[in-house]
Formats: sequence, C-alpha cells, structure tokens
Amino acid sequence: MDELRYPIGLFEHEGEISREQLQEWMADIESTPSRLRDAVAGLSDEQLDTPYRPGGWTLRQVVHHVADSHMNSYTRFKLALTEEEPTIRPYYEDRWAELSDGKSAPVELSLALLDALHSRWMIVLHDMQHEQFARAFVHPESGKTIRLDWNVGNYAWHGNHHIAHISSLRARRGW
Repeated sequence: MDELRYPIGLFEHEGEISREQLQEWMADIESTPSRLRDAVAGLSDEQLDTPYRPGGWTLRQVVHHVADSHMNSYTRFKLALTEEEPTIRPYYEDRWAELSDGKSAPVELSLALLDALHSRWMIVLHDMQHEQFARAFVHPESGKTIRLDWNVGNYAWHGNHHIAHISSLRARRGW
C-alpha cells in the first residue's frame, strides 16, 4: 500500500541546499502545471472520479488538492519574505478535498489556477536573493521552523508525488 500512497517515496533532505539543487527544484515547480495537465489529459469524468488507491482521493480531488496546497504554499512564501518567522495557518486538506469544488468541479479550473499561480510563484522565486531562501515560517502543528529553501524542495516533491498518483493509476488501469 505504501507504494500506492507514496509512489516516489517521502520527501527527505538533510543539510545544506546548494544553488544547483534549488534550481532543479524550482524547475520542477515551474513545470508542475503542464505536467499535471498532461497527466490528466484525455481522462473521462468517470476516470477522474476514480480513487488513485483504495481509500484515497479521486484523481479529480488530487488535481484540486494540488491547487489548494500550492496556493497555501505561495502565501506562506510571501509571509516568510515579508515578516519575521511568521506562524502560518494550517488547513485541513482532507476537509478541503471533501468540499463540492474538490469533489465535483471540472479539473480545468484548478489547472488554469495552477498555471497563473505558478507563473506568479516563479516570479517571486527567481527574484529571491540566495540569502532570502534562509528565511522561514513556523508551522504551528509541528512547532518546526521551516526554511524556504527546504520548502522549495518539499513542493517540488509534492507536485511530483501527486502527478505520480495519477500516472501510476493510469498505468495500472491501462488508460
């Protein structure tokens, strides 16, 4: 079941983060909207309403979740860049996925949102000075201080993780 839940494994990174690593992660974030669009291309509503694993979200919910999560991350980046270690507001992603927009809205809405959101996010990321990636926010649930450079990697992984949910289901089903 873990290979279905975490098809690319968990995000892990310890130690310093090089400029080269940041650039790779930023490229992943930049390409997430187009790769997600490609992952769901040609799927019917019935296929989009199929869970990627037993007990998991449907592919439609996954697409909407990526938009929800990345909107929250973008806001957290901006807070960390404009405030001193702000405590961010967590959200209940599982509850968000159960709202009507997450369960039944056309995926195109979130795909279009991601196109615009990631365009704006990349403007901010490309304009950041290397020292700014050391800025951080506090996550109140874990109490951890999260640096922006680490969070770039986490969100590169996040996009790849959910794209893999879709592509692995497509491969298993022969879609």
